[in-house]
Amino acid sequence: MMLAGGIYEGRRLLSRPAVALMTRDHLSAQQKSGPHGAMFFNGNRGWGLGIAVDLRRDEIEMSSGRFGWDGGYGTSAYADPAEGLIGILMTQRMMDSPTMPLHFRDFWTGAYTAIDD
Repeated sequence: MMLAGGIYEGRRLLSRPAVALMTRDHLSAQQKSGPHGAMFFNGNRGWGLGIAVDLRRDEIEMSSGRFGWDGGYGTSAYADPAEGLIGILMTQRMMDSPTMPLHFRDFWTGAYTAIDD
């Protein structure tokens, strides 16, 4: 629904501007660079309305405009409007650091390298 600009099964559930607002970075530079912000945002992420938002591609899995969340209990779910891609990873491995676990990186690298134009 979010990739379709708020439409699900032919019915509008959210306005296109509402989806754009939800998936736009709302944090200031000061918030991202504060004592905890740098740990979570690494200078290339922001925060929309309830979801993380990638700001630029530093890694293959980071695409400007991609939105979603990595959960502390081993989940990762993102949607990438530029690629029309949705990926959901569900594990039972609790994250023990803010650094992306290798199995997350492997999953997202595999998803992005499988894109065929």
